[in-house]
Amino acid sequence: MNDHYFSAAPIGQARRRVVEVKLAGEDFEVETAGSIFSPDGLDRGTAVLLDNVPHPPTAGEFLDIGSGWGPVALTMGLLAPDARVTAIEVNERAASLTASNAARLGVDNITVQHPDEVPEDARFDVIWSNPPIRIGKQALHEILSRWLPVLNHGGHAWLVVAKKLGADSLMPWIAKMLDEHSPGEFTVRRPATDKGFRILHIERA
Repeated sequence: MNDHYFSAAPIGQARRRVVEVKLAGEDFEVETAGSIFSPDGLDRGTAVLLDNVPHPPTAGEFLDIGSGWGPVALTMGLLAPDARVTAIEVNERAASLTASNAARLGVDNITVQHPDEVPEDARFDVIWSNPPIRIGKQALHEILSRWLPVLNHGGHAWLVVAKKLGADSLMPWIAKMLDEHSPGEFTVRRPATDKGFRILHIERA
C-alpha cells in the first residue's frame, strides 16, 4: 500500500524529530515526522510563499489549506496574534504536529481541523496555501473549488505553485472556476515568480 503525505492515516514510521526553522523572522525549533509533507523542515515552495506574501492584517479569520507540520499556520499566528487561524489537514499525523508545534511555540490562536469539520458557513479574510499539487488534478480542483470561494468580500488568498507542476495552467482554471461561482467578484493575478515557483493572488471585491 502506498503511503503519501496526503494519506489520512499514514502507515510509515513516525520517526519524529526536532528541526530548526525560521518563521516570521525568528528562529524556532519544531517537530516533524515521517510520512508527512516536507519532514526535513521548511520546503522551498512554502519558503517562497512566506517570502512573498504581504504582512497579514492584525485580526480576522485566516485559513491555511493543507497545513503539514504547520509552517504557514504558525507564521499567520505569529504575525497576527489577534487573528483566528484555521489550519485544515487530512493527514492525522501532520494535523497533530501542527497542533503540538503551535503549543511548542506558544501560539494559541490556531485551530487544527479535518476539512470535514469546518462549518459549511465558515468564511475567511485571508487564505495562504502551498496546495497539495501531487494529489492529482481532479482532487486538487476539488480542494480549491471548496475553499477559495469561501473568501470574504475584501479578502485575499495567496497560493504558491511550482511552474513545472502546472502553475500556468492552474491560474486560468482558478479564474474560470471563481467567475462561474461568483461572476465579476474575483480577480486572479500572478504577482511574482521566484525560484521556479509562481505566486498566485486571488482577491474578492
